[in-house]
Amino acid sequence: MYRISPHIRTFALALLAGAGLATLWVNLDPGSYYDFIEWRISDLVLPDWVWAGSVSLTPFMIVADILMALFFFLIGKELWEAMTLERGSLSGRRAILPLGMTAGGLIGAGAGWLILSALLETAEEAVRGGGWQAPLGSDTLLVCLFGRMVFGRRPALHLVMLLAIATDILALVILGLSNLAFSPRLMWLLVTLASALVVHRFFGRSPGAGATERERRAAAALWPYAIAGAFCWFGVAAAGLPATLGLLPLLPAIAHADRSFGLFAEAESFLHDPLNRLIRLLVWPVILILFLFGLIRGGVDLAAFAPTTLVMLGALWVGRPVGMALVVLMLAAIFGSRLPRGLRVRDLVLSVMLLSIGFTVPAVAIEASLPGGAMREAARMGMAISLLAGPIAVLVARALLRRGQGPSAPTP
Repeated sequence: MYRISPHIRTFALALLAGAGLATLWVNLDPGSYYDFIEWRISDLVLPDWVWAGSVSLTPFMIVADILMALFFFLIGKELWEAMTLERGSLSGRRAILPLGMTAGGLIGAGAGWLILSALLETAEEAVRGGGWQAPLGSDTLLVCLFGRMVFGRRPALHLVMLLAIATDILALVILGLSNLAFSPRLMWLLVTLASALVVHRFFGRSPGAGATERERRAAAALWPYAIAGAFCWFGVAAAGLPATLGLLPLLPAIAHADRSFGLFAEAESFLHDPLNRLIRLLVWPVILILFLFGLIRGGVDLAAFAPTTLVMLGALWVGRPVGMALVVLMLAAIFGSRLPRGLRVRDLVLSVMLLSIGFTVPAVAIEASLPGGAMREAARMGMAISLLAGPIAVLVARALLRRGQGPSAPTP
């Protein structure tokens, strides 16, 4: 198993620090907390052909819709490399298990929400059959943080990280498509497509062996990607899709390495291709962004417990694991019972437990899929309780280790 970048732990701790401060703030002085996150810094009035209505710049909008696009660009890069580069984790038959488990987890979480909400939900503002998008996502950073404690440097850590990234990105795509309104606004996606194609045509190709020094310097420039990224983001946001995904269409257009070293591999810090250089420039800004996201969207009102809390928790802790387990059984029946080299059944069980964490993406989805303040706060509490799946998985792994049945000693 390769060495994972130490920045992942810093990212996770920054997110938790912001959420912890927000929870303390919202329970001690809720009025000032909500005044802060809903503070209307400015109202931008744009032409109807550009944007439907005015745009209110609030701390939530700036952090969740604009700045978090940089974080999803960072994790999207890992998924893109796993799919397209040599030795990528999602190349060939290696994609069957991760993609199957991801799809099973998404279906299970959504179905779990619908079933439990029909049985338990009592909120007056609840919409029948609505809100199923809220529990679809997981949390890449926290899954990685606890995964290192559970698996150390075993191959199972690579699997659970891949599942978390794919789950988060696909959950946001599903959220956007489920709320998509077919209108002329979708034409703005042409701006996204054109900007990616143009920057790839003139800057996104690695210079050949006979390239001049001027051509090599042009190929190494990063400013064209920054400009194209702004156009990509605007095209996605103006089209009505989740703005947090606005930078992902740029990934195929950026010159990158020719092989994958693994998800968040520390070795990539020594690569000099434009994509890896961009990621290194984003590390410290993303640490601050994750702290701000935890502060803006991580506050949990401890008095908000309601049936919606149980619905959210049940979708994450019951619906997702059941969906993933059914897919694993189906794949075993179709392709045989052998697991990939280095993986055991208990590794899959612990991975499913870790994927029951829901935080970053559910925090975004709650705002877009649930009505009313009280219902959202109750769902956010269920999301916060789901974080206990991480420590529980660590305790289970250590108990198995003491009994001589678990993996080799985990490395925090």
